Amino acid sequence: MASESSFDVVSKVDRQEADNALNQAAKEIHSRYDFRGTDASIAWSGESIQIRAVSEDRVKAILDVFQSKLVKRGISLKSLEDGEPYPSGKEYRIDASLKEGIDKENAKKISKTIRDEGPKGVKAQIQGDELRVSSKKRDDLQEVISLLKGKDLEVDLQFINYR
Repeated sequence: MASESSFDVVSKVDRQEADNALNQAAKEIHSRYDFRGTDASIAWSGESIQIRAVSEDRVKAILDVFQSKLVKRGISLKSLEDGEPYPSGKEYRIDASLKEGIDKENAKKISKTIRDEGPKGVKAQIQGDELRVSSKKRDDLQEVISLLKGKDLEVDLQFINYR
């Protein structure tokens, strides 16, 4: 009898890369001509990211700079959850955060996709904020990975612990 092969489907953000992207964005904002004298800033505020500027369009421009730095660092924009600009005193702010983990609703969608469109004999189990996919055949697992990569899901997926 052959042993089962498996892998985990997770949604994680490399905190160091996100920190590097934020620092690069802050550096660019500090040195760019169109942000001079506007007291524009982007910084960590606990686990969230706070973007500040004097006008709504400036705050959106900072968010755009940060998004471009995230993409260059290999972090999907599906992991960034940003809100609408809101006034706070004399400045505008945007609070953003990085999403990690697969919520129950998306885990059920992924599991259903694997059951409906994936090869027979592949099992998907929800384990907290990740999904364990197992099968007797490694080729079936490869097929599931390519199936999930081809789908346009609401979360950024990584495939780890392939055994």
